[in-house]
Amino acid sequence: MRWGFRLPRASWRSGQVRMVPLRDHECIPFLIRWSWPLKGECPLGSPRAFTRHHGSSADSAPPSGRHGQLFRSVTAAEAIERHRRNLAEWFIRLPREERQFGPTFALDTAHVDPVIRESTADELLRPPAEPALQHQLPQPGLPPLALSQLFDPDACGRRVQTVVLYGTVGTGKSTLVRKMVLDWCHGQLPAFELIIPFSCEDLSSLGPAPASLCQLVAQRNMPLKEVLPLMAAAGPRLLFVLNGLEHLNLDFRLAGTGLCSDPEEPKAPATIIVNLLRKYMLPEASILVTTRPSAISRIPSKYVGRYGEICGFSDTNLQKLYFQLRFNQPDCGVSAGGTGVLATPAQRDNLVQMLSRNLEGHHQIAAACFLPSYCWLVCATLHFLHTPTPAGQTLTSIYTSFLRLNFSGEMLDSTDSSKVSLMAYAARTLGKLAHKGVTSRKTYFSEEDVSGCLEAGIKTEEEFQLLHVFRRDALRFFLAPCVEPGHPGTFVFTVPAMQEYLAALYIVLGLHKTTLQRVGKDVAELVGRVGEDVSLVLGILAKLLPLRVLPVLFNLLKVVPRMFGSVVGKSQEAVAQAMVLEMFREEDYYNDDVLDQMGASILGVEGPRRHPDEPPEDEVFELFPMFVGGLLSAHNRAVLAQLGCPIKNLDVLENARAIKKKLGTRGRQVLPPSELLDYLFFHYEFQNQRFSAEVLSSLRQLNLAGVRMTPLKCTVVAAVLGSGKHALDEVNLASCQLEAAGLCTLMPVLLRARKLGLQLNSLGPEACRNLRDLLLHDQCQITTLRHRLSNNPLTVAGAALLMEGLAGNTSLTHLSLLHTNLGDEGLELLASQLDRNQQLQELNVAYNGAGDTAALALAKAAREHPSLELLHLYFNELSSEGRQVLRDLRGTAEGGARVVASLTEGTAVSEYWSVILSEVQRNLNSWDRARVRRHLELLLRDLEDSRGATLNPWRKAQMLRVEGEVKALLEQLGASGS
Repeated sequence: MRWGFRLPRASWRSGQVRMVPLRDHECIPFLIRWSWPLKGECPLGSPRAFTRHHGSSADSAPPSGRHGQLFRSVTAAEAIERHRRNLAEWFIRLPREERQFGPTFALDTAHVDPVIRESTADELLRPPAEPALQHQLPQPGLPPLALSQLFDPDACGRRVQTVVLYGTVGTGKSTLVRKMVLDWCHGQLPAFELIIPFSCEDLSSLGPAPASLCQLVAQRNMPLKEVLPLMAAAGPRLLFVLNGLEHLNLDFRLAGTGLCSDPEEPKAPATIIVNLLRKYMLPEASILVTTRPSAISRIPSKYVGRYGEICGFSDTNLQKLYFQLRFNQPDCGVSAGGTGVLATPAQRDNLVQMLSRNLEGHHQIAAACFLPSYCWLVCATLHFLHTPTPAGQTLTSIYTSFLRLNFSGEMLDSTDSSKVSLMAYAARTLGKLAHKGVTSRKTYFSEEDVSGCLEAGIKTEEEFQLLHVFRRDALRFFLAPCVEPGHPGTFVFTVPAMQEYLAALYIVLGLHKTTLQRVGKDVAELVGRVGEDVSLVLGILAKLLPLRVLPVLFNLLKVVPRMFGSVVGKSQEAVAQAMVLEMFREEDYYNDDVLDQMGASILGVEGPRRHPDEPPEDEVFELFPMFVGGLLSAHNRAVLAQLGCPIKNLDVLENARAIKKKLGTRGRQVLPPSELLDYLFFHYEFQNQRFSAEVLSSLRQLNLAGVRMTPLKCTVVAAVLGSGKHALDEVNLASCQLEAAGLCTLMPVLLRARKLGLQLNSLGPEACRNLRDLLLHDQCQITTLRHRLSNNPLTVAGAALLMEGLAGNTSLTHLSLLHTNLGDEGLELLASQLDRNQQLQELNVAYNGAGDTAALALAKAAREHPSLELLHLYFNELSSEGRQVLRDLRGTAEGGARVVASLTEGTAVSEYWSVILSEVQRNLNSWDRARVRRHLELLLRDLEDSRGATLNPWRKAQMLRVEGEVKALLEQLGASGS
């Protein structure tokens, strides 16, 4: 992840800074020792707890030698202190992507040092294996280096002054330096009295404009102007940090870069850096350099005291520690806007435990998390899946931001004249490999596959050099060796979603060309150029010779280039076709939705794993169309432009039109619930409300039954459908593990529903508050809650809130409170307040544990209700006398609601017997089996008694048929119980 330090530049005039001559016997202290640890005072405010894991720079001792405290002036001490504060204020600032982990998240409290392996110049000169994908683990004889050991004497006892840390993209070079500087700012790095960090990317932007070292330091660190004259006397306790050396093109030849020892002499920035590394300027100063592997050779090895390779998290224990620190932040679950909380600490611990078990299983995720950057991506993805989502954040934006944090807009090779961005090169080469994998349903690639895509079209020495740099610096970032059994010697994309992201980027950038497009483009250009010349000749001949055929040929030659262009320029149609075909693959219709698939790929699937000898399952690429839509959104296009992958607005418009045309014909088909959610997630990623409103205008039924509605999925549905205008005939959210917060999020969608299904969720009294607000809303269109609130523990408190909503609602006609734990008190409450609603036509309060008194009271209230037509009371705790009283109540008055309390009505079968038994069949797996069996046995006894009391053969036959259905249910209960 990139960093740079740039403060407002100060004016600098010659003569303002003078070098103070020192006598040989004098030792001027550079900085007084801090007394705040002894006095209980902290120069940077209140003391903070700084967490450092796997080797701390905080315990490094000052280097031995004659350099001690070099300046006792209060002015100099104050200048250094201001410099510390400025550096801390700059380096403590985190990008927006980091702030999602909590408002007070800080690098100080959640940093794990990667493994650093000491290497030699001989190892660096050895040519790497192709493709360079293998992890470089610490050798058994060479223990890993801690930060505190970087400047220790080498094996021969020589003092180390220059250390070069190198690592591929994503190993954490810049983050390590950022943490090291912060440690010094907070007094945790006593080995150095002054640290001056430079971003080589910043220095390269200055070009060849001359500036002295003092000017470069003062322009970026104004408080140091007062102590610059003493830099030469600081010795090894002065540390220069050069981050990202690959941005500078250094020339150590004397003919190319002359000698310079005066820090006040203006030279090109590259010249100053070369002389610092030569130890010709400030020869006693310590220097820490970070760079990518391809740029190591830019510094001759004779100027380097120690090489250290940053190997990432080669130990899964470091990966686990990283995840624990990230997820166990005090406010990790608080959203950026403070709108919600992730979960309880126990739920966060459960996430970490599941992730740890997946790492211990030596899954592919452990190979991916070798790179600290991918540990960040895993945390960001889990945070996206399990926390309240900030407005506008999408999965595509997470991956695009992830690439921006790692690549920024940097060039692949700063010495190459083409100035191709690293991300653009990856999109062209590995994007092609990823797209081939998606189209051929393939995730494992051989070395031949990888080399074929990387080396395609290479013709010049410059192109070969770019490929060499990409192999050494970034190939391992995208591809990793496969560790799954059954695929030896193959490679996979570091995380599966990265393959789909790069494939989507490949086609959205227009890099995928068919044979007709590649050949036709050249033909069209050739015909166009020749046609201009021939048209000129034909125009002259047409004036001289009266040939009528010449004007026809003249116009034909004009049409041919346009015709070829229209035939070969259908790349937008190809994008839409590829996306829609992948989105509506019927073989993927009955798997989990794409968000659950992503969560399972990170956290693992509980239960036994598939045996290697079993036939492999088909690869699924359902994220591919999501990323296609997401990359066309304005936010992601802006970030991609920073990465050197611009997407033109005209191409976006044409792509959107082509996608809308394809979705118009395929999007009207009825989709299974999981696929319907994927379809809505595509629109969420696209982030275009007008587009989504037009395409989804034909959607009339929202059936998400059985889909686990997490807070993210509720946000997706609300964001996509909440702004629509047309009514939804039915919204089915049965068995969705929906909670009260989800109901609140989905309110804009529920207001448009006519039929609302919420059965078999965990909605308690708190959810009824949201339902009350929904029913009282002036835009509420709900008419039916039939079978829709059943099997939710609403209780009496929830029923009271619902009655408040019913009192002011004018649209609801059918309400089902089946199996909602109302009891006697709940039914009595309904009986006392039922007259407050004048539109209700059907009320179901079956299976609520109510007795005779409460049931009779509600039945009497229903008989007096002006509009109620049907009341369901079966499966309550009714005695035979109570059921008889309810039957008699029907015959005592004309009109009023019909009461259904049994399968029989006198000596006849109730016309609602099928409704009762279908409810039992539907809920057989969720209801209490012993209680259901007891009720069925009572109903069976009623049937037998009624059959014995009638002489009508037709009624007897009906009774026998219903008895058979009841006995079948009893047998099914017994079989399921056994």
